[in-house]
Amino acid sequence: MHKVMSNPKMIALYVLPSLLLILGIIYVPIILTGYYGLMQWDGVSPMTFIGLENYKTLLQDAAFGNSMLHSFLFAVLSTLSLSVYMLIALVLSGQIKGANLLRKIYLIPMLLSSVAIAQLWLKIYHPSSGILNSFLEALGVEETPDWLADPDIVLTALFVPILWQYAGFYILIYYAALKNIPSSLIEAARIDGANSLQIALRIKLPLAAEVIKVTVVLAVVGSLKYFDLIYVMTDGGPNGASEVMASYMYSKAFRSFDFGYASAIGFFLLIVCLVMTWGIRRLTATKDTIEYS
Repeated sequence: MHKVMSNPKMIALYVLPSLLLILGIIYVPIILTGYYGLMQWDGVSPMTFIGLENYKTLLQDAAFGNSMLHSFLFAVLSTLSLSVYMLIALVLSGQIKGANLLRKIYLIPMLLSSVAIAQLWLKIYHPSSGILNSFLEALGVEETPDWLADPDIVLTALFVPILWQYAGFYILIYYAALKNIPSSLIEAARIDGANSLQIALRIKLPLAAEVIKVTVVLAVVGSLKYFDLIYVMTDGGPNGASEVMASYMYSKAFRSFDFGYASAIGFFLLIVCLVMTWGIRRLTATKDTIEYS
């Protein structure tokens, strides 16, 4: 076995299938997207090379600017919501009754598809028969909101199911990180007189810092390319009030049949995600890594 694994040709033979798979699924589509972004193309007719015209149009497109603003707003809200997920994970990782049941309940949204979640919340937000407006009417509210048709509140209404959908995912990650902290450190802190808040702020959170950094990147990048639930619930409406970059790209490709411009949007979205990931890693970089055994 050692002789086989020390042979460069055998190593290349083992690596080649994975390398070809990665090239075919990730890098080739990225290169093609960048190439199509330089073209004027409706998906059927021959492509016409127009250089950076699609990108110039992109920077001047007010509708795309609004969609990018909405995507960044979702990214900010998603990042802030991580604190809620961490708080829940801190509670669940403590010695409380029913923690196992609560963990299972929080994981339920992860078992549902985005389309199913969208249909569920469409029923909840229904202006006349939805449970939310029925509850408000029972409280005496005369004019109940039209949650998904009001441009002023539609983004907030959409973020609530997004918050609910990903709760179990992030809580599970944080819970695993917190349970991985040696109990001897917690017990030593309690013996020294530290209360639960001090243990959480000075021991648990610092030791889970690396996991938190990863979840921040996941939350930001995931929010920037979010599409499916928004597409099903509002399709970017009303009048573009809930349009995000991914849904705008879809609209340009499959409604306007401007695949060149849609490819430019997709490639621009990729660059934004890479820049945001790099920026977050630089801002959260630390020279010292806290280690425990």
